[in-house]
Amino acid sequence: MMASPGQTVALVIFGILALGFGTAVFRTKSMVRSALALLGSMAAVGGLFFALEAEFLGVLQLMMMATEMTIMAIFMVMFMMDPGGLGQMEMTHQKRASLTAGVVSGLIAIGLSTLSSWAPVVAAAPTPSAQLHDLGIELMSRSMLIFETAGLAILLAMIVATTIALKAEEKR
Repeated sequence: MMASPGQTVALVIFGILALGFGTAVFRTKSMVRSALALLGSMAAVGGLFFALEAEFLGVLQLMMMATEMTIMAIFMVMFMMDPGGLGQMEMTHQKRASLTAGVVSGLIAIGLSTLSSWAPVVAAAPTPSAQLHDLGIELMSRSMLIFETAGLAILLAMIVATTIALKAEEKR
């Protein structure tokens, strides 16, 4: 199944946005700007899911990232010396090693995606509505306990972290 011209344009635009915002995460020296760039990059990945007709994954990506960034902002305000995050700080470490690892990984990903034959995978892939149906069956059957347990663990961790921060603040 070939992508329509509109899908191709959307994939290119959201891909460029994801890469641009992803680059901005490491180029800025402000924690707040870095967090907003990360949110922009992850929102663009959500847009990629929508362009690929994976609406459930797109909505899940957007909801998950918005929640994660909110929690991160709360922790930044609670624990950082510069809660606004507007002060200049160094956001990267081991620059040469990380740059080398990123370039090598990118070249491997480009090579694998362009040199591999995707025809058998595309031919065997079910329609988007069948994928959504199968995902719903999976989530509501054997995976439900796993998701409920993970959600409860995350909620408990947020409550404990907030309680510890409040206790630390009272001692000051």
